[in-house]
Amino acid sequence: MSTQNTLEDLTITVIAEDSVQYESPYLGQHGISILMQTRKDTCSKNVLMDVAQNPEALLENMDKMGIPPACIDAIVLTHCHYDHTQGISRVLQTIGKRDVPVIAHPELFRPHFIQDPELRHIGVMDGDGPAEIEASGGRLFLSRDCLQITPGLCTTGEVTRQTDFEEVGMSLFTLRDGRLEPDPVLDDITVIADVDGKGLVIVTGCSHAGIVNICHQAVALTGTKKIHGIIGGFHLIEASAQRIKKTVQELKKFDPAWIAAGHCTGFKAQAELYTTFKERFTPLQTGMVLNV
Repeated sequence: MSTQNTLEDLTITVIAEDSVQYESPYLGQHGISILMQTRKDTCSKNVLMDVAQNPEALLENMDKMGIPPACIDAIVLTHCHYDHTQGISRVLQTIGKRDVPVIAHPELFRPHFIQDPELRHIGVMDGDGPAEIEASGGRLFLSRDCLQITPGLCTTGEVTRQTDFEEVGMSLFTLRDGRLEPDPVLDDITVIADVDGKGLVIVTGCSHAGIVNICHQAVALTGTKKIHGIIGGFHLIEASAQRIKKTVQELKKFDPAWIAAGHCTGFKAQAELYTTFKERFTPLQTGMVLNV
């Protein structure tokens, strides 16, 4: 990617995550929400990736972090799961602006559920549908393709599944024309930042598409071969030891300067990441701030 389409500065703040830092004043919750503050020339944009599942906890953390909701310029919803989307309407109401871009995949609002140990809907919840989002100030941009949010910051769009060892990590289902089907979570998208002089920073929600697939897609879309950093959830919490090891070895080939993984990554995968990357790996925690 040319310098015309790279960011000069990127600051990443973890507003919500399953764990919190030592002696932290922030509230943890099962879910993830990450703020990307970008700058290119005189243009600054604040992009929120996901809203976790408890808007009151999210907004309290923002208040304690000194992040006014009105500063949010756009929101990316990485996939339909409740722990990434619940309370999006409440968050938009608090932002208090009109036509805030809400970027997601067009299948975000489909029926989405598990059957084990019981039938339970785990997709977008009541009150956060398309009509409620737009009534609350959002403007939906539902695309299967890569969307540029600001020069140097874009989404992956629908991720091509090309590895033979990655899968969604859960037994998930949907209904199409009244027929029960396995759900491959095609709506799983990721944010890519291209930072001048550094390379790509990949900001992911759960990586149901596979974090290695996501990295390959990021490189192919941007033309930037160097991956500087990767942050988010890798959804390896129930993965086999073989898949975890293969994933980490494939990530090693990209030679990132740093990785911060948590949420659905799982302790075993975090341990393997630390074993391989040493001090280049940090467990994801609420309150982390990374100046890229």
